Amino acid sequence: MKKFLILLTTTVLVVAGCSLESAPAGDSVDVVIGYQSKTINTATAGTLLRARGYLERRLADITGRTGTRYRVDWQDYDTGAPITAQMLAEKIDIGSMGDYPMLINGVRTQGNEQARTAIVSLTAYHRAGALNMVVVRPDSDAGTLADLAGAKVSASVGSAGHGTLMRALAGTGTTGVEVLNQQPQVGAAALESGQIQGLSQFVAWPGLLVYQDRARLLYDGAELDYPTLHGVVVRRGYAQAHPEVLDAFLQAQLDATEFLNRKPLEAARIVAEGSGLPQEVVYLYNGPGGTSFDTTLKPELVAALKNDVPYLKSIGDFDGLGDFDVDGFVEDGPLRAVFRDRKLDYDKASAALDKPVTNGGELWLDGSETTVPVADSNGLLDAVRAAEARGDGIRAAYVHDAELGTRWFADKSAWVRDGVRYLAFDTASGARRYAAGHPGAVVLDYRQALAGGV
Repeated sequence: MKKFLILLTTTVLVVAGCSLESAPAGDSVDVVIGYQSKTINTATAGTLLRARGYLERRLADITGRTGTRYRVDWQDYDTGAPITAQMLAEKIDIGSMGDYPMLINGVRTQGNEQARTAIVSLTAYHRAGALNMVVVRPDSDAGTLADLAGAKVSASVGSAGHGTLMRALAGTGTTGVEVLNQQPQVGAAALESGQIQGLSQFVAWPGLLVYQDRARLLYDGAELDYPTLHGVVVRRGYAQAHPEVLDAFLQAQLDATEFLNRKPLEAARIVAEGSGLPQEVVYLYNGPGGTSFDTTLKPELVAALKNDVPYLKSIGDFDGLGDFDVDGFVEDGPLRAVFRDRKLDYDKASAALDKPVTNGGELWLDGSETTVPVADSNGLLDAVRAAEARGDGIRAAYVHDAELGTRWFADKSAWVRDGVRYLAFDTASGARRYAAGHPGAVVLDYRQALAGGV
């Protein structure tokens, strides 16, 4: 069988019928990909895609047909802003990031024909916006977002987490918050040391800090009931010069998306290994009822991007934002071609929009390679009690917020007993809201709920 050559700067992969050898850069087509390994929502265009080798195999097929060889360079960043800066400098060809960063990317690159970008696919979304959250120290006295009035809150300016904070502050009428522009890990350290009073970030930072007992969830972005999303941008000049690369990337992204949706627990393991995040945190988001992984550019989500523009204006002064054409920024033609090639109905797929789940859960026992699904929060508590009675260790227990539908850790949730029903809420304020409207309902912590407290 003929040997196909693909040139990789970061890894060496061996695939069926292919040997991947080095060659001079001038003899190959470069494709530079900017991704965020710790942003789970972009895993199908980043960490998972890279680990599974889907893009390299797709490009190897092209090499076999045409003889053209490809050099893939994966560049990992903490946020979308540096990816945009590199795309503006024409040093990154394809990048993945959240909604606000994508808009900033489009605005900042539109003045340079070679750097000008387009959104060509989505990676994931949450219909209600639960992927962005505000956390505080575990010992904080803050009970609601309004309690942060006059406080210092860390956010990566221009990020999806920052956008959620601005919307939430405006919606609650909270004023006097000083927003500090910090990278997620810097903000996490500042929160832990007491230099700031709150942290507003995108996945996986809120879940990671709460899982590690370094923070408590104060505000769930799902309270806004407004979609948040992540997607893929490409430099138009690069796509025009190398349409086969963009097609291979979108084909590979769809491969990764199908794999994740078919095997979410295995995908969580792979992403955890590639990102350094705990697998339990990754699975919090990519497990059933968490993030919706879907490549299609859905009309409702494009409309959400348009409505993000006023809030983006409130973040900073971006030249060209006032007349920015969001519809012109979205280009679904290449993805439609991929769907046609795979004999899939793009219009049907793009019309489907997941809605938050407000019931059910999962139990993950120590040493198990599978999880146990449960029908409701009562069932989850029963399953945990039974496991503890057997002496089984609990690796993780997931439950859905009864009001917002957000998938969250059961042991980090606030609980309410309402008659014979036990309901979980990812924030204490959510549990209090429910109890206030249901006479006889009692707010409990996790251990009290397990003990059948009243």
